[in-house]
Amino acid sequence: MDWIKIFNTRDEAAAALNHNPRLLIVRGKRICLALFGEKLFAVQDKCTHNGESLSKGTLNYCGEIVCPLHHYQFDLKTGRESTQRSNDLECFPIQENEDGIFIGV
Repeated sequence: MDWIKIFNTRDEAAAALNHNPRLLIVRGKRICLALFGEKLFAVQDKCTHNGESLSKGTLNYCGEIVCPLHHYQFDLKTGRESTQRSNDLECFPIQENEDGIFIGV
């Protein structure tokens, strides 16, 4: 696994995400970044139901990313679809230290 720096600071991450999901492309992988509460999450950007970009979706109060097409809801921590109607999302680890914020791919 490679660790790729995506932000210098937590403030930079919060400003970039502004409570909205965002698309990040790393090593050819489309990744949806989301800030929920004080924690940064990264999941595959492609909805497992119909392939829509999750970075175009919204976050709900339960810490789920909601697909903009058919409103499937995926837990940001586990990638699991809330009603198990669709396959789980791939989740990517996030690591934060004094050098910045990194994603594992």
